[in-house]
Formats: sequence, C-alpha cells, structure tokens
Amino acid sequence: MIDRSVASAEAAVADVRDGAAVMIGGFGTAGEPDDLIEALIARGVGDLTIINNNAGSGETGVAALIREGRVRKIICSFPRQADSHHFDEAYRSGALELELVPQGNLAARIHAAGSGLGAIFTPTGFGTSLAEGKETRMIGERDYVLEYPIFADFALIRAKRGDRWGNLVYNKTARNFGPIMAMAATTTIAQVEALVPLGALDPEVVVTPGIFVQRVVEIAVADIGDRIEP
Repeated sequence: MIDRSVASAEAAVADVRDGAAVMIGGFGTAGEPDDLIEALIARGVGDLTIINNNAGSGETGVAALIREGRVRKIICSFPRQADSHHFDEAYRSGALELELVPQGNLAARIHAAGSGLGAIFTPTGFGTSLAEGKETRMIGERDYVLEYPIFADFALIRAKRGDRWGNLVYNKTARNFGPIMAMAATTTIAQVEALVPLGALDPEVVVTPGIFVQRVVEIAVADIGDRIEP
C-alpha cells in the first residue's frame, strides 16, 4: 500500500542533511511551509543552500533560518524588503552568499530542472550585470542569455489538501512555486492543511500529482478564516 503520509513535521524533515540544497515554496508568506521550516531549524542542520522567491521577512520562515545561521547561500529574486534585517545583517557581514535571479528566470530554471531540460535561453537579464560571464545568443531578432536548470535535494512546500499518495491541491495563489519545486527536487515534502481519503480529491483539480511527492504531513490551520475551499 502506498502511504507517503508521516506523523509530524519533525519526521518529515528527519533526513535533511548539512549542505543540502533546499527549495522552499511561498511568495512572501503565501504558501510558505512554516511548520516544516521550524522543524528544519530544530534539527540543527546548517550550511544550506536555500532556493526561494525572497530572502525572508520578520522573524519567521526563511528569515528564521538566516537568523539562526543555517544558510550558506540563498538563490532568490527579492532579497530585501522593509523587515529583511536578518538577510541584511548576514549578507553585509559576508556570512551569506546571494545569487540574484529575476523572478521569471527563477521559475523558468526550476521548471527546466523538473522538465528534464538541459538549459534555456531567456531575454531577461541580457545586457545587464546578471548576464556577465554567460553565453548569449541572438535568436531571430532578439538577444538571449543561456541559463541552467536549478535542482535541489529537497523541496519544502505547502498545499491546501493532500492524500496519502501525495496528490496535492492548493489554496489559490498559495500554489505559486510549489508545483514546479515539487518537480525539481529529489525529495519533495508537502505540508497540507488536511489529509483526506483517497478519492476525495477531484482528479481535475489535482495540481501536483503524487509521483512528485515523497512525504506529506498534515498541519491543521487554527484560523478558520484561512480555510478557503480550492
């Protein structure tokens, strides 16, 4: 019997190791798997490469990982906002390496990894410092930059509902990077608000098929106002 469900967030991240590359879903706090991140911090692993849309804000999520000194490098699109003080401090002190990737390129490179593509050509970044040292090519009448896929050892994502096979549906825009990250990681771990019986998810609304998910853990949301039906 296929059963990818695990009992706790701690059990879900138990094999994340020092030096791992970890994709973390979310657009700011929307779709961020907070409980999985907290469990990762509790494990004490470090020297991580984090792939995320941003570099965290406030005191939770990715910001907490940086605050605790667990992140060696971050690959993201938006490293700074008003309350990104932990990123600022770590980056300015030289404790944190940054690879800045335009948001469309970030999504495309992750998608390329999940789709088995060797590389992609994108016009974004051409003629800027982000293209320095990279192959460029004119295709048709437009200039492009060669970018390589971004893979990860683990992906931590959040979904609205899941079943024991790992099929997932999301809460509207909280799906953001989750589906493509699930495709691009060796091990995908999903935090869901409800673990439902097989057959309860309409196949027509399943966004991430269970073939891309290795573990799923139910973390119920206390705020009833956040329980919006997909």
